[in-house]
Amino acid sequence: MAPLARAPCLQLLIGLLVLNLFCEACKKVTFNLPSRLEAGTLIGKVNLEQCLRTSDLISSTDPDFIVLDDGSLFSANAISLSHPDRNFTILLKDTQKHVQKKLLVILRSTLKKHVPEKGETVLRRSKRRWAPVPTTIMENSLGPFPMQIQQLSSDTAQKYNITYSISGPGVDQPPLNFFYIEKETGNLFVTCPIDREEYAEFKIICYARTWDGYTPDVPLVHIIRVEDDNDNPPVFNPDVCTFSVYENSRSGTIIGEMTATDRDEIGTLHTKLKYRIVSQDPVSSQFPKMFNIEGDTGVITLASPGLDREAVEQYVLLIEARDMGGQPFGLCTTGTAVIQLQDRNDHAPFCEKGLYEVYVPENTVGAKVIDIGAIDRDMPNTPAWHATFKIIKGNEDGAFRIDTNPDSNIGTLCVDKGLDYEKTKERRLEIIVNNEEPYLLAPNSRAVSQGSCVVVVKVRDVDEGPVFDPCVYILNIKECLPGGTMVGYYPARDPETGNSEDIRYGILQDPCGWITMDERGEIRTNKLLDRDAPNMNNYQCNVTVFATDRSGKTGTGTVVVNLEDENDNFPVIVQPEKIMCRDRKPICLTAVDADLPPNTVPFRFEMTDRNLEWRLVANDDRSVYLEPVNHIPFGIYNVSIMVTDNGGNRGISNVIVLVCDCTTPSDCTGVIPSRYKEPDVGPYQTPNVTLGLWAILAMILGSLLLLLILITLCACCGAAPVSKHVCDDLANQNLIISNTEAPGEEVMDPNILPVKTGNVVASNQGVGLGVKTGGQESFEMVKGGGHQTMGSIEGGGLHTLQSVKGHHTLESGRGYGHPMMDNYRYSYSEWQNFTHPRLTEEPIRGHTLIKN
Repeated sequence: MAPLARAPCLQLLIGLLVLNLFCEACKKVTFNLPSRLEAGTLIGKVNLEQCLRTSDLISSTDPDFIVLDDGSLFSANAISLSHPDRNFTILLKDTQKHVQKKLLVILRSTLKKHVPEKGETVLRRSKRRWAPVPTTIMENSLGPFPMQIQQLSSDTAQKYNITYSISGPGVDQPPLNFFYIEKETGNLFVTCPIDREEYAEFKIICYARTWDGYTPDVPLVHIIRVEDDNDNPPVFNPDVCTFSVYENSRSGTIIGEMTATDRDEIGTLHTKLKYRIVSQDPVSSQFPKMFNIEGDTGVITLASPGLDREAVEQYVLLIEARDMGGQPFGLCTTGTAVIQLQDRNDHAPFCEKGLYEVYVPENTVGAKVIDIGAIDRDMPNTPAWHATFKIIKGNEDGAFRIDTNPDSNIGTLCVDKGLDYEKTKERRLEIIVNNEEPYLLAPNSRAVSQGSCVVVVKVRDVDEGPVFDPCVYILNIKECLPGGTMVGYYPARDPETGNSEDIRYGILQDPCGWITMDERGEIRTNKLLDRDAPNMNNYQCNVTVFATDRSGKTGTGTVVVNLEDENDNFPVIVQPEKIMCRDRKPICLTAVDADLPPNTVPFRFEMTDRNLEWRLVANDDRSVYLEPVNHIPFGIYNVSIMVTDNGGNRGISNVIVLVCDCTTPSDCTGVIPSRYKEPDVGPYQTPNVTLGLWAILAMILGSLLLLLILITLCACCGAAPVSKHVCDDLANQNLIISNTEAPGEEVMDPNILPVKTGNVVASNQGVGLGVKTGGQESFEMVKGGGHQTMGSIEGGGLHTLQSVKGHHTLESGRGYGHPMMDNYRYSYSEWQNFTHPRLTEEPIRGHTLIKN
């Protein structure tokens, strides 16, 4: 009974051990890896379903590693495992059941650093492969399936119980279930035929694990290549190609390229193609082989120079492309090449007839004469077919033209100018016909003659009216001719008789009214014509005249009247009033002339009289510089200058020059007296000024009245002459202003308004300084910024300019106007400089008393 009792216990113990191992497998997974991993390296695959069957969220706590849904573990970056172990956790979550699992991943580096001791021999072990070279399978293999193609074996199978598995395209990725592997043996099988053109190779990942999930060896990327089979024939795309070539091309001309493609493996005999021409339609008896094709490239060339579009417009070639280098057992296909011939101008056009004869009435303009047809064998409506007509003889005066219809190739001969029966009764025209495109001679052919024809035009006589000869008469009239002056004669003649008898003339239309024409054809001026007249806008006028013969027939002509310029204006200096400043820079004088060339420039300037103060310096054709010879004083100068134009007409211009200081601009403007100014006379006005008797008497009376006013002012403003004597003792008992000044007495004068206490008083119109010191006074007048000093005058008692009832006043009336005693104005500095060297000073109440 004891053994039977121990059996259930043993089973329970084994079950617990398996459960414990399962739990350990869900808790951690260990991978042995090299010390350095590149980015994107497959580390291994973890069975996530053992931990959590349904997991919505799968993540890694280490960003250097990526976990896929199938449990594949990849490195996100280049990793170096410097420590023996590196750990991170895979988090699994089921959001519906609210379950979370954690899986610890341990990465162990298989490379351990060992520092050899001195004298120790270092042994290095080479890495061994646990898989064969890439596997090759035949495309479209016939089986039987499943068919073993390889066996995988790991070196760690000697130490561990290894199971094998694979993943990737062809296994668990599209296309699915092409390959599988036996877990125990490592035999790799293919399950169906594979088309190389669809899948050329597969890269599957092979794993070697222990039964508890341990991966003792690195996962292997195994390549399965599909070997090509010649199962695809060449294909032309498109299968019909159209080419074009000019007719009469030379041998060897490249026409086009006809190529095919093959889906088989490139670089093998399965895709090495050869081309050949199977047939040609149509076949020429003279040139049976018209085209060649390059066998390796498919380039079509011309074999014979016998292309003629007028004989054959296009050729059709059947071209074959065969793989396997053109061997008979290779696969082949065919394509069609259509070769169209383009036209060249190898056929010259010619006229339908060689001679045409037609009648045309004289004086007919713009009428159709005859139609000339052209025949050409080239392609219609092309430059090689379109005809061009040209009159090479008989149309020297341009009386005819030819209009061509491009749709029908018919040339229409028309009359551009009226034909005169009296001059020519018959015209013979030679016409040639060509094409728009130059003629091209075909190989091995002779040159053809140019198409031509002759048209004989016979003129019919028609009774016509008088004819002016020439039809346009140019009449040049000089200006300023009196009215009624005969300026021309414009006769007409009868074309039948050739004379001008019994022909009357007249003006049909004259928009200007410049001329008249009598019945004899004489042309006269209607009035005085002046180009410079204000109403003269144009200098040319077209006048239509007519002539009528005895039968009443009329002919017209045109008189073109040109009004020519006459040298009736002399040049005039513009802006004759000039200002010259103190620097005496030359003045530029410019002249103008109302006439036209050649009666204008160049102008010649010269002085009218011998003027020693001024001279002229040439500048250009229109101007001259006026400058003084020497230094001249300020003032107004009148300079007469004669200006002559190119036609010899001359005139005198008076130039008024104001020589001014120019310190204040207003002092030099508008100061030229009117007596220096000449009145502005227009080019057609003559100065004619006359003074009457009453005007002369008024001028004389005004002058006398002005003189009387001046005399009265001088008498009223004059004063008793005061002598001024300056000697060595002039400073005796006189006061001068000193820098030291004591307080003085109050000045109580009713004519002076005191401003400050002291010796300074002011009035409304002037400022005066007065100091009263025991019988002597000194005045200093200041007006408008000027400085004036009245010196003391010797005498006893109180010294004043004018004593009026004991009050001290100025002659000008309490500061109004200027003082009239200009002879006694001296500045303070002059007086001090004169008296200081010889006088001694003693201060007296703010002033200095000068003693002998």
